[in-house]
Amino acid sequence: MKIGLKRVYAAPAKSDGCRVLVDRIWPRGLTKKAACIDYWLKDIAPSTALRQWFAHDPEKWGEFRKRYFRELKDNPVAVDQLRRLVRKGAVTLVFGAKDEKFNNAVALKEYLSR
Repeated sequence: MKIGLKRVYAAPAKSDGCRVLVDRIWPRGLTKKAACIDYWLKDIAPSTALRQWFAHDPEKWGEFRKRYFRELKDNPVAVDQLRRLVRKGAVTLVFGAKDEKFNNAVALKEYLSR
């Protein structure tokens, strides 16, 4: 199981495999063609309320992960859809956040790796 992480504004590469945008909101200033996204799984992103509460605050990271994992557990359809893609080959979880250490794609990769 190869799951990569990449900011949507970074140049796509062949090694990315299947590129899956895991944000609820489309990234600002980027066309769909430029993003080179294979799938946009809005439903796997954190709820709007959770995303706004977290606000990429590292102090809230532990609690964010707990709450997001709970949301993922309650959303088996979206999680299964992503797991099917991962079983087929390399997948890169693409995200728009500036913070590359504390974002939903990082938490999602951890969740899938369990």
